[in-house]
Amino acid sequence: MNVLKAKFEILTPISEGGIKELKHIEKIGRKCYKSDDRITEDGSSAKKFVKMLVDNHHEAMVEHGSISVLFTTDRGVSHEMVRHRIASFAQESTRYVNYSLDKFGNEINVIDISECFKYDAKMRNLSAIEIGLILHEWAEAMMDAERHYMNLIKLGATPQIARGVLPSSTKTEITITANYREWRHFFQLRTPATAHPQIREVAIPLLAEFQVLLPILFDDITLEEPSTT
Repeated sequence: MNVLKAKFEILTPISEGGIKELKHIEKIGRKCYKSDDRITEDGSSAKKFVKMLVDNHHEAMVEHGSISVLFTTDRGVSHEMVRHRIASFAQESTRYVNYSLDKFGNEINVIDISECFKYDAKMRNLSAIEIGLILHEWAEAMMDAERHYMNLIKLGATPQIARGVLPSSTKTEITITANYREWRHFFQLRTPATAHPQIREVAIPLLAEFQVLLPILFDDITLEEPSTT
């Protein structure tokens, strides 16, 4: 069994300061107002125009740009991700991937749960002993699931049948392509303290990167940092 950290990778190239992307939205949006003559080459008009759209909640225009992000997370978190229906998904298939093969290391991969504890208000104050006991119990369950999975494969079960014993912690790779408006919705739902700790683990740092890459589009979304205590 291999324990991995949850992570993400932004697959879509973004121009410096997001100017190219903002100019694209401006070019389309100004058709509504027939104000093409106000477009400036340096992108300053695009910044003002897109900020106006966001401030006025005229978000239909920001649907004209999109970003693809590859997440490495667990199956449970991926089930929440695919609830964002105005998006496209490509996900690692447990029907066709046989984890008993050499190319997959003859083992299942699971996502480390310890990193998300700081995102869970009810677990932040647990003692080191309590956390150790939780992690030990989780690791035992993961190894037990791996053993049953491998035994099922050896007995002749196909991967799509053997996957029935795989836990929610099983690592998966899922690429999400969504327009800017849906990413805004994603962050509004998945970064607050009420969101699942493991989805916050990837959503919060991803929002921080989006705010650097495309500040005008994402700066107004409040970033709730995890507790450090």
